Amino acid sequence: MLDPAVTRSAFIVFEGLDGSGKTTQLLWLAGALRAAGHPVVTTREPTDGAYGRRIRAMAKGRERPAPEEELRWFVEDRREHVSGVITPALARREIVLSDRYYLSTVTYQGARGLDWAAILAQNEAEFPIPDLVLLLEIDPSQALARVRERGGRAEPAFEEGSFLARVAALYRELPCVYLERLDARSEPERVREAVSEAVRRRLGLPDPRA
Repeated sequence: MLDPAVTRSAFIVFEGLDGSGKTTQLLWLAGALRAAGHPVVTTREPTDGAYGRRIRAMAKGRERPAPEEELRWFVEDRREHVSGVITPALARREIVLSDRYYLSTVTYQGARGLDWAAILAQNEAEFPIPDLVLLLEIDPSQALARVRERGGRAEPAFEEGSFLARVAALYRELPCVYLERLDARSEPERVREAVSEAVRRRLGLPDPRA
């Protein structure tokens, strides 16, 4: 049986470029925590809601709305996500693992020319701040190569080299104290060790590898 002291809610977000391995690491952590007896909810942004579907359709095409309208879609999607999934799960004292959250909006919309610091401040004021964000850092060219290797197709709206370079640069500028930077260039097993160590050290949860 788990120690009651560690059966508490936690909100952990995986961030990074597509191809950084964030989805792989999230699924591993979810399985490890569940095996240890923790109730876990996995989720993602964009969601499968109305705004999330609109964003995903836009990402696969070449027509894009104005940056301000695109930002509005992400914020509306997040409002539905928080009210419908994240807040209820945390209230049930579950561990929430999200594949992307507002730091993606900060960096990707910042790379579109919007004021990333203002976006960050607005999101931190309105939405739950994660207990821990695991940022998997990788060079954009390596990220794109991984996407191609797994048979994926780069999304024209977001997965173009020079655009991703701007996104990566903004990720490096983020000042958030809840952000843990992990080197994602190595094999998944080594990244997994870093994820496990960060979760144990930053949140006091038992080592997921145990």
